[in-house]
Amino acid sequence: MSKYIELTAENFDATVNEGVSLVDFWAPWCGPCRMIGPVIDELAGEFEGKANICKVNTDEQQDLAVKYGVRSVPTILFMKDGEVVDQLIGAQSKQALSDKINSLS
Repeated sequence: MSKYIELTAENFDATVNEGVSLVDFWAPWCGPCRMIGPVIDELAGEFEGKANICKVNTDEQQDLAVKYGVRSVPTILFMKDGEVVDQLIGAQSKQALSDKINSLS
């Protein structure tokens, strides 16, 4: 099973520039973030080779959170070829996330 990609300011653009990416902005102290953590891990395995499943720790990468207007966590951005095409805020079901990724592929 594949692991999600941990994004930082250094690798963000290079990772999301091509194809479909799910980017989970989270924080270690956030209860709903911890709830969807295992879902993000499962999606990373299921979409390996088809989509980038990524996480951004907002405590460590505050500049990225500001750049993308993240005001609450979890915020999940859906990106296609480097452009934000959709956004969900709050804990989401695995099915909702899968459906959104599939609709962009």
